[in-house]
Amino acid sequence: MTIQEIQACTEFQVFDRKSIRIDAKSLAITIIAFANADGGKIALGIEDDGTIKGVDGQIEHLNELLRAGFDYCVPSIAISTDYLEVTDCDGKPNHIVIVGVPQSMRVHANQADEVYYRVGDKSKKLNFEQRMQLVYAKGEHYYEDAPVNNASWEDIDLPVLEDYLQVVGYNKGAEAYIRENGYLIRKEDYKGRTLEVLSGAAVLLFGKNPQRFFQRAQVRVIRYEGTEAKVGREMNVIKDEIFTGAILKMTNDVLAFVKTQIKEHTYLGSDGLFVTDVQYPEFCWKEVIVNAIAHRDYSILGTDIQVKLFDDHMTVESPGILPGLVRTYNIREMHFSRNPKIAQYMRAYKLVKEFGEGVDRMFREMDEAACPAPEYRQNEFMVYATLRQHQVVEELNGKEGIDGELNGELSGELNGELNSAQRVTLEFIQEHPGCKAIEISDKLSIPFSTIDKHIRVLLKGKQIERRGSKKTGGYYAV
Repeated sequence: MTIQEIQACTEFQVFDRKSIRIDAKSLAITIIAFANADGGKIALGIEDDGTIKGVDGQIEHLNELLRAGFDYCVPSIAISTDYLEVTDCDGKPNHIVIVGVPQSMRVHANQADEVYYRVGDKSKKLNFEQRMQLVYAKGEHYYEDAPVNNASWEDIDLPVLEDYLQVVGYNKGAEAYIRENGYLIRKEDYKGRTLEVLSGAAVLLFGKNPQRFFQRAQVRVIRYEGTEAKVGREMNVIKDEIFTGAILKMTNDVLAFVKTQIKEHTYLGSDGLFVTDVQYPEFCWKEVIVNAIAHRDYSILGTDIQVKLFDDHMTVESPGILPGLVRTYNIREMHFSRNPKIAQYMRAYKLVKEFGEGVDRMFREMDEAACPAPEYRQNEFMVYATLRQHQVVEELNGKEGIDGELNGELSGELNGELNSAQRVTLEFIQEHPGCKAIEISDKLSIPFSTIDKHIRVLLKGKQIERRGSKKTGGYYAV
């Protein structure tokens, strides 16, 4: 960043300005907040209003500030420094220091054992529950391995456990599996007696009634009429269902129900055949729901996963921040399992890709279907994942003739730009003029309904034209 950018930049998630007059303990709070969140940079020697005071002449105090990451952070945080030559507010040569704070996989506190987390332009002090959620999110401990008070062997649903052992090929028996894999935990009660209790993962995966111990470990599916949620007299909820049970049953029940709520649209394709389109590729809406169940923060006991379905989009709300080093900007490449036992279990049933391959595939399939990219947003300790339906909506304003021509018109705007899948289709037609839609679909290994949709976009934009017999659907050329 240039000095002009540093002065003008608004303080935000990964940037802050601090006066040289700040004390080391206060600076440590900002350093801790950055390290616990996304990392960031601190410009030392600039006032909050952008006035450059510089750091020259304050060497002893500056050295104390630069030791803050070691002296006042637990565990210590190794910062980097970069000195920039500036002209201060008095017109004299001076310096400011850019302090670089790395994102950390540890949870850091100050000497008073207070934990801070960067939220927007503020360093937020976490309460005990939020602190533990951060510990689990960073993988220092796994909440799924924590003991569940009063949950014993009698709470295990043996048929569910034995089915899983058959899937993974484990043949030593149910009790041996539970003991050998950390699902049964020894602890002492208040009288010093040793007890054996189940872990959170054991209850959630194999429990007869997980909601007895985790009341909000459930999924609520809400179907709205329209494109936004309304309340009061305008409330537009059509369906509101809550799904419970062990994770496998709950997941399958949710997916089966949501499938009945995904809109379908049938129309006459460019080759004279009827085509049925769905709002979103099936893999994508399943992936976003399954990921929420597999990776939610089960230590957050006061809320549940919510799947909200609207006429033009769906949003899945999942308790917890994004785990590990995963952030909204690197979610396609960075993979981290908050609940590795749950992720392994769901992968055995082919419901989840433990190392995140499914997220990247979801982006690709949404692109191929002419849909906007999935949207991820994090707000405090909730993650929101949104899928939006394809950008071009076919509307039939009249009946279709026997020649397959549409009397209606395509609605929707692409801002004059094609997405990558549409460009691939156009390039193929340029290189292979005379192909029919079904042939293009076969050669590109893209579903016919998707290719047909791309062709309609290209026809509407006059990038291609249809030639040949209308009765047979014709062929396409530039």
